[in-house]
Amino acid sequence: MSAYLRIAAFWIAAATGPWLLQGCGEESQTVTPSDTSRPVKTLLIAGATGAGVRNFPARIDAAQRADLAFRVSGTVAELLVKEGDRVAAGQLVARLEPKDFQIVVNDRQATFDNAKKNYDRAKGLVESGAISRMDFDRLEAEFKSARAALEAARQDLAYTELTAPFGGVIAKRQIQQFEEVQAKQAIVTLQNVDQLEVKFDMPEALVRRLRAGDNRPAAREGAVVAVSFDGMPGRSFPLTFKEVATKADAKTQTFEVTYTMQQPEQHTVLPGMTASVMVDLSAYLDEAASYQVPVSAVVGDYKLDPQVWVVDPDSLTTRAQPVQVGRMSGASIEVTAGLKPGMRIVTAGAAFVSPGMKVSLMPEREQAEPRASDPL
Repeated sequence: MSAYLRIAAFWIAAATGPWLLQGCGEESQTVTPSDTSRPVKTLLIAGATGAGVRNFPARIDAAQRADLAFRVSGTVAELLVKEGDRVAAGQLVARLEPKDFQIVVNDRQATFDNAKKNYDRAKGLVESGAISRMDFDRLEAEFKSARAALEAARQDLAYTELTAPFGGVIAKRQIQQFEEVQAKQAIVTLQNVDQLEVKFDMPEALVRRLRAGDNRPAAREGAVVAVSFDGMPGRSFPLTFKEVATKADAKTQTFEVTYTMQQPEQHTVLPGMTASVMVDLSAYLDEAASYQVPVSAVVGDYKLDPQVWVVDPDSLTTRAQPVQVGRMSGASIEVTAGLKPGMRIVTAGAAFVSPGMKVSLMPEREQAEPRASDPL
């Protein structure tokens, strides 16, 4: 054997020797995972305190609003308002060129005058038998038709002036002076901002929790309802109930609720602004309340019945808790029975949990530490 082969054999023996000796010796000790715990994400089921207080994003609208339009077509001769102007009820807003309409009135007036003279003469002639009753009826019909046509022409002439039906502010001007407009084409948008509407959407899941007969909970006397705005910290304004939709929106499955409020004296609130509405529904929610939990928290047992894993707060071990589920909405599912306030349930990793398993609670909110270069 050459020197090279002897060196190679030496290194091979040195590498495999310990493994061969281990295989011939006692069995090695293994570490069991019995003393380890599985980290899980959990959710604490909230108690009843404050459970009836809800906050909803809201939108502001004018209590009175209208798109003003002429009832006849024509050329805008005068546009007497601009955006932001305040107008009174009955104030002139715009006027069409009246010449063509006046010509029609003059023509209908002449026709009416002639028909009236013929009708007046016919009344004396029919009594003496000079004309037949049929001719008299024809002249009477012509007179009444001419009178109706004259009234219509006068009405069209009156429609050339556009007035404000109520006092308010011109929110938007849709056309310019001297434009040719069509009948019912919007000219200006008028809004009354002295009284405002506050609208928000109540989700279907919350409506189902209302007791029977409380389909308008916040309208009842004693319910606390208030609106606040981002630009007015520390200020809230009381609201008055107006109406609630009894048919859900087809896209969002929510019910629109409308309240009214007076314009604040020291602040300006305009239609289109956003707000937040606080509604206290504590007195109207069913005591057998349901809970919205993540879908991942609900698993099936060996019978495929729904259950959740409850974590014991003292021993940090798990136990199965049967539940009843309702509707699923997005990443959440409604649990209608089986949960109580104070329970802590597993929301992530529930499929890998077993009865009596030791777990450790992961932080409920994890955030990365800011870097030194990040602005404060």
